[in-house]
Amino acid sequence: MSSVPPDAPPVDPPPAVQPYAVLGIASLASFMVFLDTQVLFVAFDDMRASFPEVSFAAMSWTLSAYTIALAALLVPAGRMADRFGRKRTFLAGLVAFTLASLLCAVATTPALLVLFRVLQAVGAAALVPASLAIVLSVFPTSKVPAAVAIWGAIAALAAAIGPTIGGLLVDGWGWRAVFLVNLPVGALALVLAARAVPESREVARTRFPDPVGILLLTGALSLLALGIVQSDQWEWVSARTIGALVAGLVVLAVFVVRTLRHPHPALDLTLFGARSFRWANIATAAFTIGFTAMFFAQVIFLTEVWGYSIVKTGVAMMPGPVVVMVLAPYFGRLAGRVGQRTLLVPGGLVYAASGVWLISQVEVTPHYASQMLPGALLAGLGVALVIPHLTSAAVQGLPADQLAAGSAVNQATRQLGATFGVALTVALLGSVTPATVLDAFHEVWWMLVVCGVLTSAAALALPRAARAPAPAPTLEPAVAPIGEAA
Repeated sequence: MSSVPPDAPPVDPPPAVQPYAVLGIASLASFMVFLDTQVLFVAFDDMRASFPEVSFAAMSWTLSAYTIALAALLVPAGRMADRFGRKRTFLAGLVAFTLASLLCAVATTPALLVLFRVLQAVGAAALVPASLAIVLSVFPTSKVPAAVAIWGAIAALAAAIGPTIGGLLVDGWGWRAVFLVNLPVGALALVLAARAVPESREVARTRFPDPVGILLLTGALSLLALGIVQSDQWEWVSARTIGALVAGLVVLAVFVVRTLRHPHPALDLTLFGARSFRWANIATAAFTIGFTAMFFAQVIFLTEVWGYSIVKTGVAMMPGPVVVMVLAPYFGRLAGRVGQRTLLVPGGLVYAASGVWLISQVEVTPHYASQMLPGALLAGLGVALVIPHLTSAAVQGLPADQLAAGSAVNQATRQLGATFGVALTVALLGSVTPATVLDAFHEVWWMLVVCGVLTSAAALALPRAARAPAPAPTLEPAVAPIGEAA
């Protein structure tokens, strides 16, 4: 017998979940994160001008601190979303990222800006895996590939328009505007998510990743990045540089030993026993180092060597990301038929060729159409052949119950590569003169060549006949986020 009184008002049923509305909300939040990543490269020179007493190397920590924190937190944040609720984690990430953006915009010292950038990374680490997990939780299996492709396409759009938007914001209102623009977007996404996104979580609870391991990984990356970034000022053979690098390697070794012994490690290093996973992650690290160095150095070259305005720089940087956005969906489908190795090997070489072009053609006198544009288009083709397939290549040989862990480790590897890409660029460009500027950029572009060749060499070790695996909740979107490195 019902316990509801006969005169009780009718109770409205819970609103039906609208999958595409949820997809739009999740994509909006991801768009904000990926856009922020791109525009900060464009805003970097203006940030340096606001703190003229601070060295180029010290200011680079506004970039490196973010990638270090993100690399260390991606895996535990993904676990937190599964355990405590994907919606709850998504909302917490939105609040953290939006508030941290406000704090970045009002920061009065570089130290505060670096601190607030770390807080932004905490929010981004919660947002990105939770947003994709939410999308996957509301779509039937048959529609998952299309949903993930849309989610990835939004990220690619952010990368394509990021430099131009960043240039306009900085030119009109200064670097603080690139953080303030996140406030209305974050607030809108928060209101919509609270109303429309359903909650979901794992059925069987698992232990949280090792917090000591997270701290060890963060410390190791920070020390290694410090040694590389400061090498120009301290000199490579100085006691401080060698001390920082040795200390970083020691802490990293402690992290590896603890991780291999811990039942719930911060990063599951046993996954590297799988051939595909091992070599795909080596390719990921190599390629991301080169990609981040290219993007960062391009902004500096266009603004400081060619004297482009920040808006003109943003427009000049668009062709490469547009090539990726157009070609990546096609190459994603092609990889399903011919395997990732078939695309990754030539992709790395094409990317290396873009570095060779820049070295041989670019001069201090600006000729964009004949010098920079062909190199940018070559680089875009290389990125389209490589980035969309790295995660799927990494996880293709893993058991189904290890796909989530494998994808998370691969994303963390990307952030490690981004950290060292920034650090190496700073070390190479830290103190240049008009007489040495082109030689310094040649060193950066040679790094692109080396990274592209290493990517192809690592891809050669992948299984020859492997096909892209069926879509899984944590696999790479069909159109990969571009510039995810910063």
